[in-house]
Amino acid sequence: MVRSAGRSVRTVGRLIAEALAAAGVRFAFTVPGESFLSVLEALPAVGIRVVATRHEGGAAFMAEAVGQLTGRPAAVLGTRSVGASNMAIGIHTARQNSTPLVALVGQVERAFRGREAFQEVEVADTIGGLAKWAAELSDPASAGDVLGEGLRAMASGRPGPVLLALPEDVLDEPTTAAEVDWRPTQPAAAKPDAVRAALALLVSAERPLILAGGGVKRARVGRLLVELAERLAVPVMAAWRRPDVFPNDHPLYLGMTGYGAPPTVRARLESADALLVLGCRLSEVATFGYRVPAVTTRWAHVDLAPRVERAGLKRPDIAIPADAGDFLARALAEAGASPPPPRSADAVERAAYLAASTVDGGAWDGPGVHPGRVVATLQRVLPRDAVLTTDAGNFGLWPARGYRFLAGGTFLGPTSGAMGYGLPAAIAASLCLPGQTVVALVGDGGFAMTMSELETAVREGARPVTLVFDNRRYGTIAMHQRREGRAEVGVELGPIDFVAVAEACGALGLRVESDAQFEPALRAALADSRPAVLHLRLDPRWVSPDQQPVS
Repeated sequence: MVRSAGRSVRTVGRLIAEALAAAGVRFAFTVPGESFLSVLEALPAVGIRVVATRHEGGAAFMAEAVGQLTGRPAAVLGTRSVGASNMAIGIHTARQNSTPLVALVGQVERAFRGREAFQEVEVADTIGGLAKWAAELSDPASAGDVLGEGLRAMASGRPGPVLLALPEDVLDEPTTAAEVDWRPTQPAAAKPDAVRAALALLVSAERPLILAGGGVKRARVGRLLVELAERLAVPVMAAWRRPDVFPNDHPLYLGMTGYGAPPTVRARLESADALLVLGCRLSEVATFGYRVPAVTTRWAHVDLAPRVERAGLKRPDIAIPADAGDFLARALAEAGASPPPPRSADAVERAAYLAASTVDGGAWDGPGVHPGRVVATLQRVLPRDAVLTTDAGNFGLWPARGYRFLAGGTFLGPTSGAMGYGLPAAIAASLCLPGQTVVALVGDGGFAMTMSELETAVREGARPVTLVFDNRRYGTIAMHQRREGRAEVGVELGPIDFVAVAEACGALGLRVESDAQFEPALRAALADSRPAVLHLRLDPRWVSPDQQPVS
C-alpha cells in the first residue's frame, strides 16, 4: 500500500499479492529483480513466504513441486527476459504435470516497450507460450480483471501454469480494482448414465483394468479408488510417474507404466479387454509410445478434459468429462455392495508383477553400489510416509520398478523429463512438510545443474537427503547412442566431489563406495539436522535393471 493525502491507496503490486494469497499461494520462489520490487515487498505482508533461490530454474521447479504435492499453487518470480528464460523449464514441467503455478515476470516500463529496452522481450508471447494462459498486465484499471482471468484459467478444468508479465512502472500505480474473483469454474458432474456404462464395461470384461493418473492424486481420492477396485475386484495400474496413486502393497496393484516398468505391465495393459483410464492424459511414455489402449481394448476415459479426438489414439467408447473424485463417489454409489468373487488370474498376475519388479538380485560385488540394493535399503529404512523426488536419467529406472509407494502424496517427479528437478523439488517438499522425511534421487548430471540450491536448503531450514548416483556420464544418452549404433559423443563427464560441494554449502556430505556403506550413511543422514548429500559411486556399466554388468 502507498499513502496519499493521509490515506492508504492499494497499488497494483499489493493487489497481486492479495489475489495470490486469496487463491491459496503460501510460497513464492524467486531470484529477486528490480523490475518487480513492489510485488516482492507486498508478499510477506499477506502471509506468503518468500524463498530466495540461486537460479530461476530451481525456483520454478520448487514452485511446481509445491503445487504438485499440495494441490495449491505456488508463485515463481523472475525479471524480464533473462529471468523468464530461466523459469521456462519449470513452467513447461508444470504444464506437462498439470500443476497449478503462477509465474510473475517483471517487464520493462511501458514507455520503453518496443524499443529494445534493457532485457526486453515479448514475455507473454514467447515464454508465455509454454503456459496454459499468459498476458501482460499493463493497465492499472483492468488489473483486477486480468488477474482474475489468469487465476481462474490456472485452476479451471485441467490445472496448469499461468504467466503474467508486469511492466515495472505499473506495479506502484494505484488501482481501484475490487476484490479479485479468482474462483475457478467447477467441473460438470459425471452423468449417471455414463458412470453406469463405465462400470458395466469393467464388470462384464474378462480382463478389466483401471489405469489411474494424476487426476486421482490431485483430487486426493486414493481411498475411493481403493474402495472401487475392491468393490469391483478390478486390478489397478499407475500411470508413469504417478506411482503413489494406489498403495503398491495392495494385492490388486499391478505396477506403474512407462520407463522402468517390468515387462508384465505392458503385456497386461495391451491384453486388457476393458480399460478405465481415470485422471490420466495418456502421454507417450505412459502408453509405451501410444500402444495403449490397444486396438482390441474397449475403454472409458474419465478426465477433466478427456481426449475424444487424437491422432494415433482410437476414440474412447465412453468419454466422461469429470473430476476423478466426483466420478469415484458416483461410481461407488452405483456399484453393488458385495464384490464379485476374485478372479484367480489376479493373484497370478500380482505374483508375476512382484517377481518381475525385483531389482536387488544378482551376484554384483562392486565396484561401487548396486542401484537395486540401494532401492531395497530405502524401502526397508524409510518411513511409510517418506516423500521421494526424482530427476531424469537411467538411475530412475530402479526406483520406478522396485520401490513400493505405500501412501499417497509421497512422490514428486517431472513427466516433462526435465533434468535438475530432484533437489529443488525435495527442498520444496521439505518446506511444505517439515516433519516428514524427504529423499531426492538424482544422477550426477542432473544434480550438477541445480546443486547450488543446497545453500537455499541450508538457509531456509529444509532437510532433504539427496542420493547422487554418480557414473560420471550422461548415461541415458550413451545408452541411446549404443542402441542406434552411433559413437558415444559428448556423454563423458569429469569428476565432482559432491561431498565437498555439500560441505561448502553447509550441508552434510557422505561418500558411499560400496553397498555395505550405504545403510549406515543413510541412517546418519536421516538423523542429522542439516540437508544431506550421499555421493554414491556407480559403475558406468550399469544401464538398466535388465542389464547388469558382470563384476
